[in-house]
Amino acid sequence: MSYTCTDEASKVTEDLGFSCEGANAFVTFRNPFDLENGTLPVLELLIVVGAVWALVHAWRRWRRDGDPVNIALWFSSLVYLAVVEPPLYFPEWFNLEEYVGFIFSHNVFTVQFMFDRLPLYIVAFYTVITQLTYEVVRALGIFQRRGPLVGAVATAFACQVFYETFDQLGPQLQWWAWNPDNAVNQPMFASVPMNSMWVFASVSFGVQTWLVVKLVGLREGRTSLRGGQVAWRTVVAGVLTPVLMVVLAAPTRVGPTDGEHTVQRILVTVLLGLLWAVGLLLLAEATRATWRGSAEPVASPWFARIYPMLYLDVHIVLWLVALPAYLGATDGITDSGTPIGSGWYALACMAVCTWFVVAAWRATAPGKVPADPAPAAA
Repeated sequence: MSYTCTDEASKVTEDLGFSCEGANAFVTFRNPFDLENGTLPVLELLIVVGAVWALVHAWRRWRRDGDPVNIALWFSSLVYLAVVEPPLYFPEWFNLEEYVGFIFSHNVFTVQFMFDRLPLYIVAFYTVITQLTYEVVRALGIFQRRGPLVGAVATAFACQVFYETFDQLGPQLQWWAWNPDNAVNQPMFASVPMNSMWVFASVSFGVQTWLVVKLVGLREGRTSLRGGQVAWRTVVAGVLTPVLMVVLAAPTRVGPTDGEHTVQRILVTVLLGLLWAVGLLLLAEATRATWRGSAEPVASPWFARIYPMLYLDVHIVLWLVALPAYLGATDGITDSGTPIGSGWYALACMAVCTWFVVAAWRATAPGKVPADPAPAAA
């Protein structure tokens, strides 16, 4: 085995239908019509188009509306990715074999980087999920009324529901595969590690949003930031995100790390339950405010109006494509040998995503004067 294709990596990638041996160190291009199944290029197109649109939207928000938060979120996502992803793909490079081990592998898509470990769509996904969730929360006026900290919590909840709509489906459709033999991935919620559901699907993006809004967001008494000031603050936010993420992830690693992982399961379940309770309260409050017409108008609302709806609709279609195999699964495994996610949890997430989409659409209805007030300090 090569130093980039360990025994564990080879096993997981072979289950996905390709070999990690001899992979190009930099970039590999493939025919989108010759991938493992037809859902891969659909997902790739959805996310890459979303990333480009998010960048255009972020630039417009900064240059036309004078708010650098979106552009800082977009680029800090790339900094965060650059810090987090390599150790996850190649723990042996960072002497983390004993602490992390081989966690998972992505399947190969049309464009692939880093010895076939990093698909282009994953690079794009980091920028998309931050923009999508920040924008629906911003559209509902939560940052303006409640400040950066509560707004970041609402964003973490939005990330949970939009991310898990995708995360619970991926293993079945072979978008990636987890290494179930790695203790870091235990306990699992169906085919998804619970630690990932808490840390990567909510904590990381909530922390990143809070850092960016605090460092570059509009607020009373702060003069407009120049390009250089936005740039270094963006890098700081991207670098600090994994640091704070690890701190907030610590409670999920309390207790024994072998056996049934009962303590970790209880802790993550409680944390996710608290996030859902607080998130639903904030969403309900924001919905009442916007539907009564008392919310502040939102500048440049079209990304928030259209892309979250597109993201959700495409994922609903992909879930429908996967549904026959999901319903025919035995002991959590489909006839083709892929593990299924939690259908009921994904359905709950899609229901809340629909609530976010409809509420954001209603809050940004045409006819309102496009102007954002400075968010409350917190």
